[in-house]
Order: sequence, then structure tokens, then C-alpha cells
Amino acid sequence: MKEIKEIFYAKQKEINSRLDDFKQVWVRDDNEIFSELVFCLLTPQSKAKTCWGAVMNLKKKGLLLNGDANQIVSELGGVRFRNKKAIYIVGARDFFTANNRISIKTKIKGFNKSKDAREWLVKNVRGMGYKEASHFLRNIGFGEDFAILDRHILKNLKALEVIEEIPGSISRKKYLEIEKRMIKFSKDVNIPMSYLDLVLWYKETGEIFK
Repeated sequence: MKEIKEIFYAKQKEINSRLDDFKQVWVRDDNEIFSELVFCLLTPQSKAKTCWGAVMNLKKKGLLLNGDANQIVSELGGVRFRNKKAIYIVGARDFFTANNRISIKTKIKGFNKSKDAREWLVKNVRGMGYKEASHFLRNIGFGEDFAILDRHILKNLKALEVIEEIPGSISRKKYLEIEKRMIKFSKDVNIPMSYLDLVLWYKETGEIFK
């Protein structure tokens, strides 16, 4: 607990700047929003920096918006389950394309609550579970009270006795239950959820990324 608070106070300014960066993503065009969505589709069981590097390569080569699954796979070196994730990317791109343009912001704007947007994403975007949808919404400036339950966060929640064990698989019910416990813990230690996620990420990786 002491280490968590020390990181929070030492890195508060840096974390605040990162959260501001996430909010700025929302004012960019839909293609940039789509880049964040693709990043979150790639991250399960893969390193975040590797996934973001793959997104950058796809953009540079014009494949993010125009490549087929086979072309996309070739740029996903180091990403686990890359064949399946390439299919997810093409599927998400097709789903959000209207009049030959990516249109995501209009969809998100249609929801009054971030939780409703998350439920819709999980239901409609193949490959996007609660962790990925929470991550995506956080990275575009929404859902700051969401838990992004990756292996780093779960490991620390167990160490902090927020949860008794790390579940082998996480159903919707289990995800929301753990999220509720994490929210309570964040209030108890007086560290906002959005900060807590990045504090725990920093504790495990030594950096504040996305």
C-alpha cells in the first residue's frame, strides 16, 4: 500500500498529463479514434508497446484503413493470436464504415453514459470484451471509473487483497464485481480510478504508457 501511494504522489503530474492526452484524442478525427480501437483489440496477452508499434506500422503503410486481413497479419509481428486479431480489425473497420468513411464518434456520442457505450461495444465489436472496451473508452477520454482488468492490474489487486484470487476466466458478472471492488478500494485510498490504473501499471512496468 505504501508503494502505491508513493508512486501516486511522485507520478501524479505525469499521470494527469497522460489523462489529458487521452481526452485530446477525442477531438481528433475518426481515423485516429479507430487507431485506438485497433490498439485495444491487439492488446490481449500481448505487450502494449508492441501493439502500438504494430498500429503505427499499419498506418504508415496505409493498411489500417485499406489492408485486408492477410496484409494486416504481416505487420503484427510479436502480437499473439495475430491471425484472429487481423480478422477482428477488418471486422471492426467494416462495422464502423459508413459512406466510405470510418464513423465511430457519432456512435459513442449517442450514449448518455459511458457504461452504455461499453455494453454496446462488447455486444457489437467482435474481439472486444469488457477489458478492451474499457481500455478503448479510457484512451479516448471516457470511462475514467472503469477498471481495465489486464494481468498487471489483477496481480496487484490480489496482492492488495482487493480480490482473493485471479480468476482463470472473467465473465461479465465477475468483471463488474471486481470493478466494483476496485472502485471501492480507490475511494478508500483516495486515489481516483483513472490514476490507480496507471499507478499499478507503472508499478509493474516502470512507465506510464496507455
